Amino acid sequence: MEREGLAWSDVPIYLSTKMKSTAPSSRAQSRTGSSATSDRKQDAALKLWVVLARSFNAVSARLAENVARHELTPTEFAILEVLYHKGPLLLGEVQRKILVTSGGITYLVDRLVEKGLVKREECTEDRRARYAVLTLAGTALIRKIFPQHSVAIERAVSGLTLAEQREAVQLLKKLGLAAAAQGDEG
Repeated sequence: MEREGLAWSDVPIYLSTKMKSTAPSSRAQSRTGSSATSDRKQDAALKLWVVLARSFNAVSARLAENVARHELTPTEFAILEVLYHKGPLLLGEVQRKILVTSGGITYLVDRLVEKGLVKREECTEDRRARYAVLTLAGTALIRKIFPQHSVAIERAVSGLTLAEQREAVQLLKKLGLAAAAQGDEG
């Protein structure tokens, strides 16, 4: 069976690794009542976590290959992309949007400054703050590669139909919001 020129046997271990069966184990079968239900809920949660992580890693690997052709890391690409779509941002805003540490954002922006793709500009309201701004070269590069990247994303998630992708967005958003709210509970 082939999919867009890739034989299924070429797909990384992700797809060939057997997951633990959803059938109750002999341990779970020997238990009764809420304990067996709890085991099944834990097994389902663990399986969801593993599948979610493996899926994310598989899609991320495809996208990392795509941006590496332009001598960028995925995080450098993320900075260029957020600046392209949002305009100049304070470094702290960039950090929050792409989920890196404050020290990490400084290092990454330094690398992009060295490559001539980003520059720093003073913030007139706060002398301690700096904006990250795309240079002309940075704008030209991201304008050129973003459409290709969008196609790569579409290809990487094409294992789901459009309807399934929309359903996955809703389910994962619900999952993320619920997990985030648990942090607020105590």
